[in-house]
Amino acid sequence: MPSCDLLALAEARVPRYTSYPTAAQFGALEEATYREWLQRGIGAADPLSLYLHVPFCRDLCWYCACHAKPTRSDARVTAYGAALRAELELLAAALPAHGGISHLHFGGGTPSILKAEGLGLLLAAIRARIGIRPGAELAIELDPRLMDEALVEGLGALGFNRASLGVQDIAPEVQARIGRPQPAEMVRVGVERLRRVGITGINLDLMYGLPAQTVAHVEASARFAAELRVPRIAVFGYAHVAWMKPHQKAIDSSLLPDASARMGQADAAEAVLRAAGYVALGLDHFALPQDPLAVAADEGRLRRNFQGYTTDTAPALLGLGASSIGVLRGGFAQNIADERRYAETVAAGRLPVARGIATTEEDRLRAGLIERLMCDFALDLCAVPDAMLVDAMARLGPLERDGLVRLDGAHLLVPPARRRFVRQVAACFDAYWRPAAQRHSAAV
Repeated sequence: MPSCDLLALAEARVPRYTSYPTAAQFGALEEATYREWLQRGIGAADPLSLYLHVPFCRDLCWYCACHAKPTRSDARVTAYGAALRAELELLAAALPAHGGISHLHFGGGTPSILKAEGLGLLLAAIRARIGIRPGAELAIELDPRLMDEALVEGLGALGFNRASLGVQDIAPEVQARIGRPQPAEMVRVGVERLRRVGITGINLDLMYGLPAQTVAHVEASARFAAELRVPRIAVFGYAHVAWMKPHQKAIDSSLLPDASARMGQADAAEAVLRAAGYVALGLDHFALPQDPLAVAADEGRLRRNFQGYTTDTAPALLGLGASSIGVLRGGFAQNIADERRYAETVAAGRLPVARGIATTEEDRLRAGLIERLMCDFALDLCAVPDAMLVDAMARLGPLERDGLVRLDGAHLLVPPARRRFVRQVAACFDAYWRPAAQRHSAAV
């Protein structure tokens, strides 16, 4: 049983640090500023990373914390695809010379709601207007319930080489409490279909901390995922943020596991996956030892961005679509979230940027420190300026007493048994975070 102090730390609300500064710090951003960042922040040989957001699902899962909404209207989806292509034209015209796209990620929502035809139109436009580098990673998030043979064959023909499938939990009783009925066999068939068309870069997403979920549920789901021998598996903690996502109120919060149970579930999933030969990476990812993500972690090259842990080293991440976020040397830029206002802005010939933050040299230094902590669980304190170090050490002191970190001269280490608390350690280097903040999810 974890101590009371550890349970309190597990329940503390801290950022996930898929960016720094986090989106909580974003304010209004002018289109002219974004255009300037594009022109000044991209070199002629720089590879680009492109994220396309599709904010639609056929049905909205109750646990979802993404920017997504349900729709049954094919016309609405088609119109959104046209708006994406229009924004792409504007973005391509605003870019300076560059080295083409090395990483392309379709996220959502359920981006396959565009169907193979809509995805093909977008890819053709991307290839024509921006360019895709040989060997680029083309990734898409998929709902196994919508993966018929025609769609999967279309994805293979279009050149996708990575797919992420949402599994969450294979138990029908847990699925019923999160609004996502999905037989395990459906996932198995989806994986087999992807492999048949040559898409072998497959990752499955599992969750712990769901309503009425037990250690046995989590272990069964982890065993199921491991038996499929997909290269990557993520095990995320459910973030109940009903004050931000009102549809989560459909979940009976009285059935949510407490902090101690959540920690036990996370430990159980890790034990199953390690026993099956997977390597634990970062906060919540697992990969087979030969997978590029595991190799990058072993060599100290693991990265973290809005899509989670990655091998993506592109210096510029461009966002396309409603609510998408881009990262440039000048700062972060987020598009208009409302899909209709987004489409109207694009139709008027304007880049639909709405929010963001200009980053300082200090921000970029802190971002690098936080990323290394989130990826390596260690930090060379010699790389930290004196004034920043004094502030961080004052915050780290209580965590050292609780055993969350070890400080040995100029070296900081998060012990293996306390790696689930790495977000707490990273927060010690966050100049914006305040312990009283309630906008984030629980640490574990």
